[in-house]
Amino acid sequence: MYLYYNRDITLAMVSELKKRDFTIQKLKIGTRGSPLALAQAVEVKKKIALASDLSEDCIEIVTINTKGDKIQDRPLTEIGGKGLFTEEIENQLLNYEIDLAVHSMKDMPTVFPEGLDIRTYLKREDFRDSFVSLKYKNLYELPKGAVVGSSSLRRRAQLLNKRPDINVVEFRGNVQTRLKKLESGIADATFLACAGLIRLGMNGMVNPISPEIMMPAVAQGVIGVQQRTNDEEMYSFLSSLNHRETELQMIVERAFLNVLDGSCRTPIGACSRLEGNDIVFKGEVLRPDGSEVISGSWKGSVSKPRELGEMAGRDLKEKIGDTFF
Repeated sequence: MYLYYNRDITLAMVSELKKRDFTIQKLKIGTRGSPLALAQAVEVKKKIALASDLSEDCIEIVTINTKGDKIQDRPLTEIGGKGLFTEEIENQLLNYEIDLAVHSMKDMPTVFPEGLDIRTYLKREDFRDSFVSLKYKNLYELPKGAVVGSSSLRRRAQLLNKRPDINVVEFRGNVQTRLKKLESGIADATFLACAGLIRLGMNGMVNPISPEIMMPAVAQGVIGVQQRTNDEEMYSFLSSLNHRETELQMIVERAFLNVLDGSCRTPIGACSRLEGNDIVFKGEVLRPDGSEVISGSWKGSVSKPRELGEMAGRDLKEKIGDTFF
C-alpha cells in the first residue's frame, strides 16, 4: 500500500518557528499563472502565514509566464525538456525580483541553476494518475480505436503498452483547458494527476489508476519551494514547512531520474514509499511506442536515499542500452 500524505502543519512546528526571531517582513512568491499553479502558491502562502508572524497581506503572489505556457501549439518534446515551466521564474528569483518560487516538482530539472536550491517540500499529495472520461470508467472500457489525449510521453507509452489498439493525440494546456477539449469531443479520455484535481477542489473527478498499471512521474504530487542558496535566514524561516518523508522520496526519485538523464523526452515512471527505516522504490523506463517496459524494485535505508536512487538508475541503465529511447 502506498502512502498519501495530508498537508497539515503540526502545532509543534508552528510553535517552534514562532519562537525564532526573523527580520523577514514581506515576501514575494513567484509562480506560473495556471489555476493549479496559483492554488499551489496559495497553499504555500497560507502555510507560511500559519507558521510565522507574517500575515497573508504581507505575502504577495507574483505570476510569471513561462516558455511552456506561451507555446501551446507544439508538443513539449519539440520545444525542450524539463525547465520549460521554470526558467523565467528562476531568473526572477536569481535577480531578487521575487523571494521564493513554488513549483510542481515533476516539472523540475534534476540540476538547479547555480545559486538556487529546494530544501522545502510540502507533504506529498496522492501521486497517482487519474483516468478522466465523460463516457468510460477506466482505460480497459475504452473501445478499440478510441482516442485518448495526452501531452505526456510517459503516459502515452504506458497507455500504448497496455492498449496498443488506442489512438493517442496531443493534448496540451492546463487542467481546465484539457477538460474543455474533452467536452468538445476531441478525445474520449485523458489522464490528469490526482494531486492536481484535489488541489483544485475537483475531488469528484478523481479516478485513480493503480501505480501497478500506470506508474506516476518522478516527484508527481509534490510541491517544492525554491530559494536562493545564500539566504540562510529563509532556510530557517521555511524549515517547519518541510516534510521529511516527502524530502526522502524526492531525493531517491530525482537521483534515479538524474542517472537516466530523464526529461520530457524520456518515458520514465517512479514511485516510493517508506517502511520503517527503509525506502521501497519502484522505477520503470519505456520505449516511446510502448513496445517494451524495463522495470525494477529496490529497497534501501532512509539514511542513504540518494545512493538507492542512483543504484536503481544504474541497474536500469545497464539493461536498456544507449538506443532504448
